[in-house]
Parts: sequence; structure tokens; C-alpha cells
Amino acid sequence: MDGYRAFRQQKNILVVDDNEDMRYLLGQVLEKAGYRAIFAENGRISLIQAQLYHPVLILMDLSLPDLSGWEAVAQLRQMDGFGETPIIAVTAHISSDEVERARAAGCSAHIGKPFDSVVLLRTMARLLHSH
Repeated sequence: MDGYRAFRQQKNILVVDDNEDMRYLLGQVLEKAGYRAIFAENGRISLIQAQLYHPVLILMDLSLPDLSGWEAVAQLRQMDGFGETPIIAVTAHISSDEVERARAAGCSAHIGKPFDSVVLLRTMARLLHSH
């Protein structure tokens, strides 16, 4: 891969959420922070978008139509190139059992909705730095 394409891909963040307003909000936060947001509105599309854009990090809602976030994360973890990709669950599922279920599926971190954009960006920076 040439250097220009590698540089452009290094800031791709995949945002997976079935709510259009949430995708828009997350996209605005990411773009202001210098990232390029790629979007998917369900779990199946997230798998396709991940393969097409090779994001450096994925923000995953867990309650999705078609293929749940938990299932999408588990499938991503089995795909070549996504075993170590940071995945943050950004979800209204905030009970300790649901946080543990997200981690068991392969999520690197968990942020409850409504989210604080500063916390989200700090969590992303920490995961990207350690990755």
C-alpha cells in the first residue's frame, strides 16, 4: 500500500449505530477531533464497512437490527486484521452484566449513552496509543 493511502486510512473510525441522529453526532465529534468517520447502520453493514475501510478503531452500538453489536464484534474478532482493532461499545446497555457481556464479545472498552465527548475521545486516544 502506498504511503498516501496508509496515511488516509490511519484515521478512519467506523461508527456503527442504527440511530441516524447518533451517527451524525458521533461523526461531528470525530471530525472535529481530526478523524474520518465511516458509518454503518447495522451489524451486517459494519462487517462490510470494516473490510472496505480498515478502520483504526470501531464505535459499536450493541442494540442493532439484523445482526446485534455483540454478534458483529464477535464476528469482527474472527476476521483477518481485526483481532486487535480497538472496539468501543457506545451503548445504553450499562449494567455491569452488559458491560461484561460486551467485553466477553471482544469490546476493548465500554461507554454508556448519553456519552461525554471528552471521555469518548480520551478513551479512543488511550486505546489507539496502546494499539
